This record gives sequence, structure tokens and C-alpha cells, in this order.
Amino acid sequence: MKRYIFTVCLLSLCAFADAQIQHDHSACVDDSINSLEEAILSEVTVTGLTGTQRLMDSPIPFSVISPKKLHQSAGSNIVDAIKFQPGLSQISTGSGISKPVIRGLGYNRVVVVEQGIRQEGQQWGDEHGLEVDGEGVHSVEILKGPASLMYGSDAIAGVMILHPEPNLEDSTMQIKGGGEYQSNNGLYNYHVGFAGNMNGWLWNWHYSDKAAHCYHNEVEGYVPGSWFKERDVQGMFGVAKDWGHSYLRFSNVDFTPGITEGEREEETGELSWEDGNSPKDYEIQTPFQHVIHTKVVSDNAWYIKDGALKTIVGYQQNYRREFEEMDEAELAMRLHTVNYDIRYQLPLSHDWSIATGANGMWQKNENQAEEMLIPDYALFDFGYFLTADKKIKKWHLSGGVRVDNRHLNIEGFGEDGEVQFSSLDKNFTGFTGSFGSVYNVNDCMNLRLNAARGFRAPTVSELSSNGVHEGSVQYELGNEDLKSEYSTQIDFGLDYTCHVVSLNAALFSNWINNYIFLTRLPFETEGYRTYKYQQGDARLIGGEISLDVHPVNPLHFENAFSYVRGVQLNQPEECENLPMMPAPRWTSNLRYEFADFAKGYCKRTFIGLGMEYDFRQDNYYAFEDTETATADYAIFDLSAGMDLHLFGCNCIELTFICQNLFDKVYQPHLSRLKYTDVNTLTGRQGISAMGRNVCLKINVPIDIHLKKKMNGNMQNL
Repeated sequence: MKRYIFTVCLLSLCAFADAQIQHDHSACVDDSINSLEEAILSEVTVTGLTGTQRLMDSPIPFSVISPKKLHQSAGSNIVDAIKFQPGLSQISTGSGISKPVIRGLGYNRVVVVEQGIRQEGQQWGDEHGLEVDGEGVHSVEILKGPASLMYGSDAIAGVMILHPEPNLEDSTMQIKGGGEYQSNNGLYNYHVGFAGNMNGWLWNWHYSDKAAHCYHNEVEGYVPGSWFKERDVQGMFGVAKDWGHSYLRFSNVDFTPGITEGEREEETGELSWEDGNSPKDYEIQTPFQHVIHTKVVSDNAWYIKDGALKTIVGYQQNYRREFEEMDEAELAMRLHTVNYDIRYQLPLSHDWSIATGANGMWQKNENQAEEMLIPDYALFDFGYFLTADKKIKKWHLSGGVRVDNRHLNIEGFGEDGEVQFSSLDKNFTGFTGSFGSVYNVNDCMNLRLNAARGFRAPTVSELSSNGVHEGSVQYELGNEDLKSEYSTQIDFGLDYTCHVVSLNAALFSNWINNYIFLTRLPFETEGYRTYKYQQGDARLIGGEISLDVHPVNPLHFENAFSYVRGVQLNQPEECENLPMMPAPRWTSNLRYEFADFAKGYCKRTFIGLGMEYDFRQDNYYAFEDTETATADYAIFDLSAGMDLHLFGCNCIELTFICQNLFDKVYQPHLSRLKYTDVNTLTGRQGISAMGRNVCLKINVPIDIHLKKKMNGNMQNL
């Protein structure tokens, strides 16, 4: 905390010392994204099939979370900050680990793109979160539906794209710092950064430090193992000229979360604490994980006549260890990944645009401890795609085709005559495609229709896992006979915008052949519930609707409803429902934005009251008690914020948020802590989510425009 106070004070002094400070370095970018909140879709751009594309012209369902929305959200990680988006939910393990779920599909069915390449960090695990620095994320795109056309295997549910901060204007430097504190788990987070642009030569570096002790709620009190520590460094250096750009990006995420096992005392039913562990201790407590994720990315583009050639090559290493004691890791996995992406984009005559290219990855996993859950393996992906789009009056058509091949070589392993992992050598090939259209009815309304086919090869964990998965408190067995998943999805959407109302609605139907899932077996292994991967055909249907009513400009009443139902075809009643399907959810937010006051010193001031209502989930996978029903619940949030302007500049951004205002005790259906031990006194199973939490965030942006300073000096002469 002392380091945070020192940082804020130092940056504030810098702000007062420089009379040329301004805060407009990314105004054009922020304004284009924030226009989505004002329901002006014509200029918002997203990642389309042939490069960037106007959101109003995209047949693919998208959500865009602006920088301002991210700054005004509270959470322990980036998924926490965006989980209320329609169609998006999360699989959570405690307060530090969250994984995105798009329309009922998660794990390796969602591709996360960060710094231009897909994030690879053993994402098949329940307790394996996203090892990315949330402070380095400028805005977020969420693509809903099969995206194998552009991202290959694993993008069968959709893609979450984390955009870095945009480049500054020429002859501009920026110093930025800030901090955050949360009351429930004592989370503190401070960050500092320095960016600049000198005649097209660019840099952007920042450092962040975050830690939290165990969280608490009214039923369990403090929850053992729910603490975490995180320390991140991220940087970029490059050049952007008329010929294109060349960036070199680097990041290192050092993440140490506790492991919540949920064991209880038989006599009292209370959660058990390891000797020496303390509820409010920020230091490392056993058991815990230690994950170091390092990434280096070379991002290049060359403008060739009217087209653009883009290449991205990246290397990332995920080193994951699990400790029961301090001195030696029981489980250690080192994952090496090389990503590559080369594509050429070319606009043609008569409103045609095409893009073609190839992308994929090479991957190798090495076990470096005595215990193993998955074997050593090597993987190589290659995919080739061709896409096109065309504008015909009020119609915008786009589509493409792709072929993928994944070669997987799994090394066998065994001791004392017992085989833990069998040797496997497999090839998976998939043909995918997408075609969609947007009809611009008028300036206020657009209709969208899209059909897409996705492909996902089985992961190594699904084929060959054999061991105790400590984070999910279960013994997992793979199935080497699994086949590739194929998804066929149809989307229909409508958006309507006028000066008093904004409406977005989407319906989808998704058929998945060879859907892979975990099912519980009727016995225990080494004292753990035992699960094995199986597959069958499945169907998911659902949709989202969001409505923002603003009868007067300062007042917004935003509502969103999300629903998905996943079933297995041709199965008995207890096996009919797909596991890990989120409950129907209604979110509502009443927000009032005040006019500038205090002689213009206070700007963008707002106050809001939000509600999340999760309906009862009775459609659960009941076979062998794999899942249970989840009760409905409603939680309320209170938020407020403002930007303080001094000396004509934006000096301090303040945000206050009170989550779970009424201290509700609840269990999300997708929480993995829901299935830990039963309290023998109350009969209640699992651990509840975090109780009331008050969050305060402070950001101090300082922009220094050198050209204006130099011009002023010349005039003085």
C-alpha cells in the first residue's frame, strides 16, 4: 500500500509541474468505441473476416467493451470485469481465477487473443485462468459463435480479443499510474506506465502489482486458499510509418494463486485451515500454484499498393507448478508455443474485398515433476483460409472457407510395469466455412443472418489425462477414441437505434457433432470422485436481448437477458442436459450522468444502481450426481465515478463500486467450488461466492505534447 501511495503522489506532482498536460491521446479511438454506448454503430470497427470491419456491417454477433466500461468495472481479473456482457459467463474457482464461457461453451472451445496471438496456457483446467495483465487491456471484443474460419481449431464457441492500448499521437508522451483497493479480500493493485511516439518511433511499457488475502462471506467466513498474488511487466517497442509498421511486444505474468480444496472439520462443519495459514495473510500459503507466463510477439505489416501484408510470429512459455509444501512442486508442466499468422488483404473493384493466408502453432509440453496429469506431447497446427466480402446497395455479404490439420504426438509413460499414458500419434483434419449477410433497413435498423461451421480437435487432456486434478478436486481419465467436434450454427440478429432507445437482439441454434464432456463414474480413485471424457451429439439454442432506454440524455436504463439451453440428443432423461450450462440471466442498470459542475473541474460524473438476477438452473447433468440444481439469486451493485480536471487537464479518474450491496449468500452454477465437501451439520455442499465488496479505483493519466511546448518556446523567442 505504501508503494501505491508513493506512486500516486509522484505522478500527481508531475501533473502539477507540467503546464502542457492534456488528456486526448486516444480520443479518436475511445470516441469510436464509446459511440457504441451511445448507439451510434456506423463508425465502430471490429475484427472482421477481411481485416477491420464496421460493426454495423458484420453478420457475426459481436460485443464491444469500451475502455471507459473497463475502467468503471471491478473484479479480480479481466473476465470478472466483462462477465455481465450478454451471452458471456464465467467458470470461476475462488476470487482469482475465471475462465470465459460464450453461449454455454468454455474451456478450449473459446480462443483468447492477446497481443495479436492466441493465448496458450493449459486452458483445459478448471483452475487455470487467463495469465494476462488486465491493466494492459485497452478494450475487448467478444465474437459469439464458431470462428474457426479465422482462428482454426478451438474457436468453436467464439473468440475474446483483448486489444492493447493504441499508439499515441506523434510527438506525445504519456505517464500513467493508478491503484485499486477492494475491502472484502483486501485486494490492492497499483500500476505505472510510460508510453510515447517520437516521429513514428513508439514505445509503451507498464508494470503492475496485485495481491489479495482470502475472501469471506456470511456463511463460511474466510475461505482458505482463495488468496492470490500477481506481478506483471508488459512492453512494446516499434515503428509506424507510411510503409506499414513493425512492433516487438513482450509480457511476463507472474501469478501465484492459492488452491481452495474445501475440506471441512467433521465436528464443526467449518472449513479446515492448514497449520500456519491465516485468513488475512498476503504471504504464500500452502497449497498453491505458481504460474509464469512469458510472451514475445513480432507484429508486422506492409502496405503494398492498395493491399496489406501482415505477419505475426510469437513465442510463449507457460510454466505451471502446484505445491503442497513450500520446497518442492508435486506437479510441474512447461508448455512451449510458437504461433504464426500470415495474411494478405486486398480491396478490389466493385466493392469487393478479399483476404487469404495461413496460421497455426507448434506446441510442446514437458512434465518436470513426479506427479503427472497429462503426458508429454508435441503438436503442430496448420490452417489455410480464403475470405471475401462485398457491398451491394443496402446489403453487405461476407464469407469464406478454411482447411485445418492438427498433428498430435503423445509420448507414452509408465512405471513398475503399469502404463499411465499410452503412446498416441493422431491427425485431425477439418473443413470449415462461414457465410453471412447484413441488410441495412434504414439508418436506424439492421438485420443480420449468419451460418458458420466450426471445428475442434480433442485436447491432450481429453485424450490422455490420468491423474488427480487438484484444482477441481477430482480424478480425471482421458479417452483416446475421441473424434473431432463439428459445430453448425445459425444466427439471426436485429439492432435498432434512435435518440431514445437502443435495441439489440440475437437468436442462435447450434448443432455439435461428437460433443466432448466429462461424466462421473460410479467409483472413486485414490479417494477422489472419478470422471471420464465421453462424447455424443448435442444441440444448443438460445439468444440475447439488450435494451437501453434513455428518455433524456443523462439517464440510461439498461437491461439485458441471456438464455442458453444445451441438450444431448438421443439420451435418457438424467443424461439429457449438457454439463456446465449457465443459468438464464437478467441484468439491469439504472445510470444517471451529471452535467459538468464545479466550474468544469468535475466531468463525466455518474451514479448507477445495477442488478444481476440469475434464474434457478434445473437443467443440469444429473447422471451419477455429476451436477446439482442451483437456486436463483439476485445481487445488487452501486457505482459512482468522476474525472477531476485541474489546469485544463484530466488529472484523476475516480471510480467507486460496491458489489453485492446486500451481502447476499449465493453459489453461481458455474462455480467449481460448488462441489467441494458437504457441511455435515447443515447438509449444505460447497462454498459460496464473495460477500459484500467495496472497491475504489484511481487512475492518473498525464499526457505531454512536445510539439506544442516547442512551438511555445519559439514564439517566446
